[in-house]
Amino acid sequence: MSEIKEVSLSNIEAQIIFGKQDENLRLIENLIDVELFGRGNQIKIKGEKQKVEQAILLLEKLKKYIKENENLEKGDIINLLKKEKTKKQEKQEKNPIEINSKKNFIYPKSPTQKKYIEAIRKYDLVIGIGPAGTGKTYLAVACGIEALKQGKYQRIILTRPALEAGERLGFLPGDLEEKIKPYLQPIYDALFDIMRYEELKRWSERKIIEIVPLAYMRGRTLSEAFIILDEAQNTTFEQMKMFLTRLGVNSKAVITGDITQIDLPLTSQSSGLVEIQKILSGLSGIKFIYFSHKDVVRHSLVKKIINAYEKHYKNKSDKYQYSELPKEK
Repeated sequence: MSEIKEVSLSNIEAQIIFGKQDENLRLIENLIDVELFGRGNQIKIKGEKQKVEQAILLLEKLKKYIKENENLEKGDIINLLKKEKTKKQEKQEKNPIEINSKKNFIYPKSPTQKKYIEAIRKYDLVIGIGPAGTGKTYLAVACGIEALKQGKYQRIILTRPALEAGERLGFLPGDLEEKIKPYLQPIYDALFDIMRYEELKRWSERKIIEIVPLAYMRGRTLSEAFIILDEAQNTTFEQMKMFLTRLGVNSKAVITGDITQIDLPLTSQSSGLVEIQKILSGLSGIKFIYFSHKDVVRHSLVKKIINAYEKHYKNKSDKYQYSELPKEK
């Protein structure tokens, strides 16, 4: 379906952009496959919607170019169009997460992050395993917001086990909600970084976004939901089974965790995240993505620290060292 739009120019812009006998307009027509009609200081553009928008973008770039340069050659028009195509191709190749909120787009910063995003979009259950700072939770939250805005799901459920990392928080004052909040703060941090406060507040009040401790998931069936289980290395075998069986109709789950930072008591069962690597291996509809120190996007020291710990674990023959992580299937 064709579309018609107009672009206004100043006298100088019109004189330079039109060219001798409108030769520049004819060139742009051939390059983009649109029809251009120049009259006075107006250019009328007719063609397919996407191509009309491309022509408008090029004309705006030409207007900026003219402000910095006295003349305009045919080669300049061709080069500006090539640059625009290159930027568009780069954007498509990076395959960003579209948020349209506090942040418009979130781009993967490593090949593994890109594979992780692609897996979340494709599979019903994705398990991201790797060290801190690799974007496992952040990207999962971003993908959930994107999918919700696209109308694929009706709500986002974010959960994690309320387990202290070597500290006891039970003595803290406040009601149950106030005691639980410190455990869930990393999820709030990701949401506040991605979404505008007003939008996040509205979604929370309408229960479009729910942030709950894992213990509160028992007995629920979650349909039409995008569900994220964070810090999954601190789930027991039974907790992990309970979480996996919450999936309802048209639901997607993303599980994230770091199996080198397990805070379960030594007397407890083994980590549910460790166990599901063997139990769920080879099942269709499930994808494991393994991150390494190369994917860390925090302070540059974090990579060095993780490397140092890996060497330490290797020397002690720790069974959870990254060199022993299963290769991605």
